Amino acid sequence: MVKQLLQRTKRLPMLTFMPLLAFFGAAYAPTPQDTLRVVGYYSSWAIYAPQYDVTQIPAAELTHLNYAFATISDTGECALGDEYADTQYPYADGSSGNFGALVSLKAINPNLRTLISIGGYTWSGRFSDVAATAEARQHFAESCVHFMLDHGFDGLDIDWEFPVGGGAAGNIERPEDGENFVLLLQALREQLSTLSNPQGKPYLLTIAAGNDSAQLALDWARIHPLLDWINVMTYDMHGMQDGTTGLNAPLYANPSQPNKPSIDRSITDLLAFNIPPDKLVLGVPFYGVGWSGVGSVNAGLYQPFTRLADGSLGLGYFDYDGVSSLPSGYATYWDEASRAPWLYDPASGTFISFENGDSLTAKAAYVKTHGLGGVMIWELSMDDDDHTLMNALVAALYEVNA
Repeated sequence: MVKQLLQRTKRLPMLTFMPLLAFFGAAYAPTPQDTLRVVGYYSSWAIYAPQYDVTQIPAAELTHLNYAFATISDTGECALGDEYADTQYPYADGSSGNFGALVSLKAINPNLRTLISIGGYTWSGRFSDVAATAEARQHFAESCVHFMLDHGFDGLDIDWEFPVGGGAAGNIERPEDGENFVLLLQALREQLSTLSNPQGKPYLLTIAAGNDSAQLALDWARIHPLLDWINVMTYDMHGMQDGTTGLNAPLYANPSQPNKPSIDRSITDLLAFNIPPDKLVLGVPFYGVGWSGVGSVNAGLYQPFTRLADGSLGLGYFDYDGVSSLPSGYATYWDEASRAPWLYDPASGTFISFENGDSLTAKAAYVKTHGLGGVMIWELSMDDDDHTLMNALVAALYEVNA
């Protein structure tokens, strides 16, 4: 998964608790949305490669920005993931680290709201511990809120990969993780609801959710009322483990591959849990996935491969610049059933699944047709300098069905 790439500085007074009745007797009601959400993840390591810093973020096209990632300390607290990138990296305007630059970015773009995303694929190993007991949950929730306030964020995004569906090797897991996940979110919502935001807007609580049936086997009836929305990671749907090439984020399953995952299948599964559609934010990848040693049958689609391709982001992965700058010989193909493109070069036997204007337009249409809450992007630095993918996505999102 591409997320495998690469304390608190002060303490505020302890927050008082709201009565538990407010949480167990009534659902949390988020602020009504005037527009569809455009949620972009920005990764701390982007300052190193491709040397994409906060000043390059197309903030005017975003409603929300999720900063990836904070981690969980040995003592069960929300902690800096990369101290240099987060709080020390020098910006020309004098901002200290990406956190300081985000504060400046919001000053220029007052409608932008930022969330600190905690965990991710690599740093989800301690979630089971901090969710295991009431004391651990309270301690973690308090630390997250202090972290959020200390560093100028407007909310928390919990990226536990995954409470019931596996994750990175070595993650601590318990049979009761699914139940404890609900209790952890309740503790976080309780802490956030005690706060008074100077801007008059409630502090946000969101999660990143997986895309397959195992990862979605959660108590959604209790979960979704606690959240402002759910970022559904509707990508990484085909990988090395499948034994053939495939499409990274197909909107629909191809009839020739009826058992393959798709965005529509994941969203349909979530809607079946009676989650309000406008709480589902559809994930869009700004990266491509590639394989080499692929035969020319079906222009490389659903064919065996010998290895992952050498990509601009490392083995198997390409940013949009990497896709755009491929040598001649690659032809673009379109799977009408899946509403997804791919590239294939018969000379090198290389197959790459990626996003373009047509696939992003199809995804935007799906969001509008199904009344979803918007789109989420992994990850902003993977676009080119002209923001080609972002511009296409936002244009399609607001123009489709107009």
